[in-house]
Amino acid sequence: MAASDLAALAALFADESRAAFLLALLDGRAWTAGELARHAGVAPSTASEHLGKLVAGGVLTEERQGRHRYVRLADPGVAHLVEDLAARSEPRVAAPAGSLRAASAGRAMARGRTCYDHLAGRLGIAITEAMTTRGLLRQDTGFALTDRGMGWFEELGVPLVRKGRRPVARGCLDWTERRPHLAGIAGAALCGHALDAGWCVRIGSERAVKVTAEGESALYETLGIAPAALR
Repeated sequence: MAASDLAALAALFADESRAAFLLALLDGRAWTAGELARHAGVAPSTASEHLGKLVAGGVLTEERQGRHRYVRLADPGVAHLVEDLAARSEPRVAAPAGSLRAASAGRAMARGRTCYDHLAGRLGIAITEAMTTRGLLRQDTGFALTDRGMGWFEELGVPLVRKGRRPVARGCLDWTERRPHLAGIAGAALCGHALDAGWCVRIGSERAVKVTAEGESALYETLGIAPAALR
Protein backbone atom coordinates (compact mmCIF):
# COMPACT_ATOMS: atom_id res chain seq x y z
CA MET A 1 0.00 0.00 0.00
CA ALA A 2 1.31 3.42 -0.95
CA ALA A 3 1.21 6.31 1.49
CA SER A 4 -1.45 7.97 -0.64
CA ASP A 5 -3.65 4.86 -0.39
CA LEU A 6 -3.37 4.84 3.39
CA ALA A 7 -4.16 8.55 3.53
CA ALA A 8 -7.21 8.03 1.32
CA LEU A 9 -8.48 5.22 3.56
CA ALA A 10 -7.96 7.32 6.69
CA ALA A 11 -9.84 10.21 5.06
CA LEU A 12 -12.92 8.01 4.70
CA PHE A 13 -13.11 7.74 8.49
CA ALA A 14 -12.29 11.41 9.13
CA ASP A 15 -15.84 12.73 8.97
CA GLU A 16 -18.28 12.69 11.87
CA SER A 17 -21.29 11.66 9.78
CA ARG A 18 -19.42 8.81 8.09
CA ALA A 19 -18.07 7.74 11.50
CA ALA A 20 -21.64 7.65 12.84
CA PHE A 21 -22.66 5.45 9.91
CA LEU A 22 -19.79 3.03 10.52
CA LEU A 23 -20.49 2.74 14.23
CA ALA A 24 -24.17 2.05 13.53
CA LEU A 25 -23.28 -0.62 10.98
CA LEU A 26 -21.26 -2.49 13.60
CA ASP A 27 -24.54 -4.21 14.48
CA GLY A 28 -23.95 -6.41 11.43
CA ARG A 29 -27.25 -5.51 9.76
CA ALA A 30 -27.85 -3.90 6.39
CA TRP A 31 -29.22 -0.35 6.74
CA THR A 32 -30.97 1.84 4.21
CA ALA A 33 -29.56 5.24 3.35
CA GLY A 34 -32.62 6.85 4.93
CA GLU A 35 -32.16 4.99 8.21
CA LEU A 36 -28.53 6.05 8.41
CA ALA A 37 -29.43 9.64 7.55
CA ARG A 38 -31.90 9.78 10.43
CA HIS A 39 -29.43 8.07 12.77
CA ALA A 40 -26.69 10.62 12.04
CA GLY A 41 -29.07 13.58 11.83
CA VAL A 42 -28.15 14.56 8.27
CA ALA A 43 -30.16 15.17 5.10
CA PRO A 44 -30.79 12.16 2.84
CA SER A 45 -28.79 13.80 0.04
CA THR A 46 -25.83 14.29 2.38
CA ALA A 47 -26.04 10.67 3.55
CA SER A 48 -26.14 9.45 -0.05
CA GLU A 49 -22.99 11.39 -0.87
CA HIS A 50 -21.13 10.02 2.14
CA LEU A 51 -22.27 6.46 1.47
CA GLY A 52 -21.08 6.74 -2.13
CA LYS A 53 -17.59 7.57 -0.88
CA LEU A 54 -17.57 4.67 1.59
CA VAL A 55 -18.74 2.21 -1.05
CA ALA A 56 -16.21 3.48 -3.60
CA GLY A 57 -13.48 3.16 -0.99
CA GLY A 58 -14.33 -0.49 -0.33
CA VAL A 59 -15.45 0.12 3.25
CA LEU A 60 -19.12 -0.66 2.55
CA THR A 61 -20.93 -2.90 0.13
CA GLU A 62 -24.39 -2.12 -1.21
CA GLU A 63 -27.32 -3.92 -2.71
CA ARG A 64 -30.64 -2.69 -4.03
CA GLN A 65 -34.07 -4.17 -3.46
CA GLY A 66 -36.73 -2.31 -5.34
CA ARG A 67 -36.55 1.34 -4.44
CA HIS A 68 -34.34 0.75 -1.41
CA ARG A 69 -30.56 0.87 -1.26
CA TYR A 70 -29.02 -1.19 1.53
CA VAL A 71 -25.46 -0.92 2.78
CA ARG A 72 -23.41 -2.95 5.22
CA LEU A 73 -19.77 -3.18 6.28
CA ALA A 74 -17.70 -4.79 3.55
CA ASP A 75 -16.26 -7.56 5.73
CA PRO A 76 -15.27 -8.48 9.31
CA GLY A 77 -11.89 -6.79 8.82
CA VAL A 78 -13.59 -3.41 8.39
CA ALA A 79 -15.65 -4.03 11.54
CA HIS A 80 -12.47 -4.88 13.43
CA LEU A 81 -10.84 -1.67 12.21
CA VAL A 82 -13.81 0.50 13.24
CA GLU A 83 -13.97 -1.05 16.72
CA ASP A 84 -10.20 -0.74 17.12
CA LEU A 85 -10.23 2.93 16.14
CA ALA A 86 -13.10 3.59 18.56
CA ALA A 87 -11.18 1.89 21.36
CA ARG A 88 -8.05 3.93 20.67
CA SER A 89 -9.88 7.25 20.60
CA GLU A 90 -9.56 9.42 23.67
CA PRO A 91 -12.93 9.47 25.45
CA ARG A 92 -14.55 12.87 25.67
CA VAL A 93 -15.34 14.42 29.01
CA ALA A 94 -18.74 13.03 29.89
CA ALA A 95 -21.50 15.53 29.22
CA PRO A 96 -24.72 15.61 31.24
CA ALA A 97 -27.00 12.87 29.99
CA GLY A 98 -29.65 14.24 27.66
CA SER A 99 -32.19 11.85 29.11
CA LEU A 100 -32.54 8.90 31.41
CA ARG A 101 -33.24 6.78 28.34
CA ALA A 102 -29.92 7.78 26.74
CA ALA A 103 -28.03 7.03 29.94
CA SER A 104 -29.70 3.63 30.26
CA ALA A 105 -28.88 2.80 26.63
CA GLY A 106 -25.23 3.68 27.23
CA ARG A 107 -25.04 1.43 30.27
CA ALA A 108 -26.69 -1.41 28.35
CA MET A 109 -24.13 -1.08 25.52
CA ALA A 110 -21.25 -1.14 27.99
CA ARG A 111 -22.68 -4.19 29.75
CA GLY A 112 -23.05 -6.29 26.60
CA ARG A 113 -23.38 -5.70 22.87
CA THR A 114 -22.58 -7.19 19.52
CA CYS A 115 -19.53 -5.96 17.65
CA TYR A 116 -20.46 -6.84 14.07
CA ASP A 117 -20.86 -10.59 14.63
CA HIS A 118 -19.23 -11.25 18.02
CA LEU A 119 -19.87 -10.31 21.65
CA ALA A 120 -18.32 -7.22 23.21
CA GLY A 121 -18.60 -5.07 26.32
CA ARG A 122 -18.27 -6.57 29.80
CA LEU A 123 -20.02 -9.70 28.53
CA GLY A 124 -17.46 -10.25 25.78
CA ILE A 125 -14.56 -9.58 28.13
CA ALA A 126 -15.94 -11.94 30.80
CA ILE A 127 -16.27 -14.76 28.26
CA THR A 128 -12.80 -14.11 26.83
CA GLU A 129 -11.13 -14.06 30.25
CA ALA A 130 -13.00 -17.19 31.39
CA MET A 131 -11.95 -19.07 28.25
CA THR A 132 -8.35 -18.02 28.83
CA THR A 133 -8.38 -19.02 32.50
CA ARG A 134 -9.78 -22.45 31.61
CA GLY A 135 -7.16 -23.07 28.96
CA LEU A 136 -9.55 -22.84 26.03
CA LEU A 137 -7.93 -19.72 24.62
CA ARG A 138 -4.37 -18.40 24.55
CA GLN A 139 -3.55 -14.71 24.58
CA ASP A 140 0.18 -14.82 25.34
CA THR A 141 1.28 -15.14 21.70
CA GLY A 142 -1.75 -13.63 20.04
CA PHE A 143 -5.25 -15.03 20.17
CA ALA A 144 -5.52 -18.76 19.45
CA LEU A 145 -7.87 -21.54 20.46
CA THR A 146 -6.13 -24.44 22.18
CA ASP A 147 -6.93 -28.08 21.43
CA ARG A 148 -9.09 -28.02 24.53
CA GLY A 149 -10.84 -24.94 23.17
CA MET A 150 -11.57 -26.64 19.85
CA GLY A 151 -13.02 -29.56 21.78
CA TRP A 152 -15.14 -27.20 23.87
CA PHE A 153 -16.81 -25.83 20.75
CA GLU A 154 -17.44 -29.39 19.55
CA GLU A 155 -19.05 -30.27 22.88
CA LEU A 156 -21.32 -27.23 22.56
CA GLY A 157 -22.30 -28.40 19.09
CA VAL A 158 -21.01 -25.18 17.57
CA PRO A 159 -19.16 -25.77 14.28
CA LEU A 160 -16.25 -23.52 13.39
CA VAL A 161 -16.70 -23.13 9.66
CA ARG A 162 -13.57 -21.73 8.06
CA LYS A 163 -14.13 -19.32 5.19
CA GLY A 164 -11.50 -17.40 3.30
CA ARG A 165 -8.64 -15.90 5.24
CA ARG A 166 -10.51 -15.02 8.40
CA PRO A 167 -8.67 -16.39 11.45
CA VAL A 168 -10.33 -18.83 13.82
CA ALA A 169 -9.61 -16.53 16.75
CA ARG A 170 -8.40 -12.98 16.98
CA GLY A 171 -8.43 -10.25 19.58
CA CYS A 172 -10.60 -7.18 19.04
CA LEU A 173 -9.86 -4.21 21.30
CA ASP A 174 -13.03 -3.36 23.19
CA TRP A 175 -13.79 0.36 23.05
CA THR A 176 -15.53 0.49 26.43
CA GLU A 177 -13.35 -1.95 28.39
CA ARG A 178 -10.05 -1.14 26.60
CA ARG A 179 -9.17 -4.84 26.65
CA PRO A 180 -9.40 -7.42 23.87
CA HIS A 181 -12.44 -9.64 23.41
CA LEU A 182 -12.72 -12.74 21.23
CA ALA A 183 -13.44 -12.15 17.55
CA GLY A 184 -12.80 -14.17 14.40
CA ILE A 185 -14.64 -17.32 13.37
CA ALA A 186 -14.83 -18.57 16.97
CA GLY A 187 -16.18 -15.26 18.27
CA ALA A 188 -18.83 -15.12 15.56
CA ALA A 189 -19.85 -18.75 16.12
CA LEU A 190 -20.16 -18.26 19.88
CA CYS A 191 -22.22 -15.08 19.45
CA GLY A 192 -24.55 -16.82 17.02
CA HIS A 193 -24.97 -19.74 19.40
CA ALA A 194 -25.64 -17.44 22.37
CA LEU A 195 -28.44 -15.69 20.47
CA ASP A 196 -29.90 -18.85 18.92
CA ALA A 197 -29.85 -20.76 22.20
CA GLY A 198 -31.48 -17.90 24.10
CA TRP A 199 -28.45 -17.18 26.25
CA CYS A 200 -28.69 -13.56 25.13
CA VAL A 201 -31.42 -11.41 23.65
CA ARG A 202 -31.16 -8.13 21.78
CA ILE A 203 -32.62 -5.11 23.53
CA GLY A 204 -33.58 -1.74 22.10
CA SER A 205 -32.71 -0.62 18.61
CA GLU A 206 -28.95 -0.46 19.12
CA ARG A 207 -26.41 -3.28 19.47
CA ALA A 208 -27.07 -3.96 23.15
CA VAL A 209 -27.73 -7.50 24.32
CA LYS A 210 -28.86 -8.84 27.67
CA VAL A 211 -27.96 -12.18 29.21
CA THR A 212 -31.08 -14.19 30.09
CA ALA A 213 -31.53 -16.34 33.19
CA GLU A 214 -30.90 -19.38 30.98
CA GLY A 215 -27.74 -17.72 29.68
CA GLU A 216 -26.49 -16.99 33.19
CA SER A 217 -26.88 -20.66 34.08
CA ALA A 218 -25.23 -21.83 30.85
CA LEU A 219 -22.25 -19.48 31.17
CA TYR A 220 -21.76 -20.48 34.79
CA GLU A 221 -21.91 -24.19 33.97
CA THR A 222 -19.69 -24.02 30.89
CA LEU A 223 -17.23 -21.27 31.80
CA GLY A 224 -17.66 -20.63 35.52
CA ILE A 225 -18.76 -17.02 35.01
CA ALA A 226 -20.65 -15.75 38.05
CA PRO A 227 -24.06 -14.26 37.17
CA ALA A 228 -23.16 -11.06 39.04
CA ALA A 229 -20.37 -10.41 36.52
CA LEU A 230 -22.92 -10.29 33.70
CA ARG A 231 -25.26 -7.70 35.22
